Amino acid sequence: MHGFILLSLALLVSVGIIVIGCFYLASPQRVVGSFGLKPPASDADTRAWLRLKGIRDVAAGLAVLTLMLTSTDSRTVGIVLLVFAIIPFGDMFNILVSGGRKATAFSVHGVTCAVMLLAGISSIHAI
Repeated sequence: MHGFILLSLALLVSVGIIVIGCFYLASPQRVVGSFGLKPPASDADTRAWLRLKGIRDVAAGLAVLTLMLTSTDSRTVGIVLLVFAIIPFGDMFNILVSGGRKATAFSVHGVTCAVMLLAGISSIHAI
């Protein structure tokens, strides 16, 4: 049961970040307001930069999913989750030092980071 919960949590985080990344790729101007920073100008250059976030998110989610599907070692999946937890932590930190919305920084990016850390540490120590 413990392993199922950990895998479900990792799966949820992975699929969630892939979906968010797809939104940034398909329609960055519609989703940018949910990030926690003041939306930048809506021009072609800005949309191109926002799509980079989408690519990053999709790649990170696919990396975890790939490991989950190809590895029987939960420790490896846990280590990757711990490393990738740097991404939402960095996003949260950037929002806070840039004067963005604190509520979004903590409730979206901070919670994502905490869930990834919990799942990662638990996966490393799973028996």
